[in-house]
Amino acid sequence: MDERAAVRALGALAQDVRLRIYRAVVGVGPTGMTPGALASELAVPSSTVSFHVKELLHAGLLTQERDGRHLIYRPNIDTMNELLAYLSAHCCQAVTCGAAPVASDAARTPC
Repeated sequence: MDERAAVRALGALAQDVRLRIYRAVVGVGPTGMTPGALASELAVPSSTVSFHVKELLHAGLLTQERDGRHLIYRPNIDTMNELLAYLSAHCCQAVTCGAAPVASDAARTPC
């Protein structure tokens, strides 16, 4: 992934409704979701879903497939994996580092 693609993907996710859409679609995995299911689950109008899905499709974070009269949106896990790899490419100065344990939100202390 190049810098422009990373910025496009991060920009697409940098909006609350689009982030909620992406998380919902990732949650169901390859089964995917229709615009109507997304609108219902997220309690937003279908036109809003369509508007925001367009940005996620443009960024390559979702795929779209027509099934008869319905559109099915699915996560493009390859693109997200490329984005994560791009963001962490220089982690630990290219030395393999172990994954740090993640504390629960309640156990975290402010820096």
